[in-house]
Amino acid sequence: MTDYKSDLMTTLTERGYLYQCTNADGLDTAAADGITGYIGFDCTAPSLHVGSLVQIMMLRILQRSGGTPIVLLGGGTTKIGDPTDKDKSRPILTQDAIEANKAGIRQVFARFLDFDGPNAAIMVDNDDWLGGLGYLDFLREVGKEFTINRMVTMDTVKRRLENEQPMTFLEFNYPLLQSYDFVELYRRHGCRLQLGGSDQWGNITTGVDLTRRMEGAEVFGFTTPLITTASGGKMGKTADGAVWLNGDPELGEDFTRSPYEYWQFWRNTDDADVGRFMRLFTDMPLSEIAAFEAMEGADINTAKTKLADEATALLHGADASQTAKATAREVFAGGAAEGLPTTDVTLDVLLGMGILNATVTAGLAASNGEARRHIKAGALKLNDDAVASHETSIGDRDIHDGIVKLSVGKKRHALLRATVG
Repeated sequence: MTDYKSDLMTTLTERGYLYQCTNADGLDTAAADGITGYIGFDCTAPSLHVGSLVQIMMLRILQRSGGTPIVLLGGGTTKIGDPTDKDKSRPILTQDAIEANKAGIRQVFARFLDFDGPNAAIMVDNDDWLGGLGYLDFLREVGKEFTINRMVTMDTVKRRLENEQPMTFLEFNYPLLQSYDFVELYRRHGCRLQLGGSDQWGNITTGVDLTRRMEGAEVFGFTTPLITTASGGKMGKTADGAVWLNGDPELGEDFTRSPYEYWQFWRNTDDADVGRFMRLFTDMPLSEIAAFEAMEGADINTAKTKLADEATALLHGADASQTAKATAREVFAGGAAEGLPTTDVTLDVLLGMGILNATVTAGLAASNGEARRHIKAGALKLNDDAVASHETSIGDRDIHDGIVKLSVGKKRHALLRATVG
């Protein structure tokens, strides 16, 4: 690993954020005295989900390293819709819907960034400049810097063409508008860094190039690897839907997760992901993380609980995190006393028990066939995490304080309690 001088590059590389960088040494030098950087977030929903959390954490690291983070809300670009990673066009949102989404998204950032102080975070909306652009002026100023030859080689465009899927001229303009954001942020705030996910590399590098051409300035691009779970799933996506960062019940259950649900999401992390997720999604020191990574067997549950505590405290606060943990303890350890059906199973039988057998034993299905149908419908959960395969079995990591919780849908729950003998 390269030894960097700046806190920013040292932290980003040590914690596993670095995937691509336009000029790592140049960025390291620029960041040593503090640098202004941004990430854009289109307003396609009234909340962000966990898939955006790695980007938010990078802005947090930028600020804690002495830089100035800019949160760019895409009020303008959302009117088009980012075609990246999409095989078909997004629905066009109304202006009222975009405004409502912006209001919901803003709430999240105050938890992670400081908007006061010497290097206070800045929040801007690209509709402030994109909304007032004259079409002919934009074509003369920006359009001349792009060639059709280059644009058709971009992954977003090339994939649509290869799959014979239509790409509207509206979407074809998206890279131009996103690149122009970098130019405007450089002009307005001296911004020299754009961060993002690896899927944004093409858009980021065109922005770097456009800023160089139009302003004669060296600016930088930095991307993270695609964050997936150990099982290959997309980060922040579950069979139950997206893991939203907003806990405001007024947004409705389709776009929110309560602090308890959020805590439980992290508690159900795959064993192989715990250390990596601690580095990416918490402020825990690397030495402390290393100690948790060394845990084996049932002790890994201690590490998962710590991950859930730390991640939930960042978003919802320490009190909400501790309340969520206490709720989980009551659900698992005290569920029988609260009236949840409880079945005692000897520990040696419970360990390795197939999920179909466990569901029948818990009384949530009359047969293995019925249990299979629950899984196929996405209704069966093990410790509040959707069961994806009928081949799942109960392991050490699934037994919380001697209890395994099974659920069918949102209202039917039952416990299996491990006994000795």
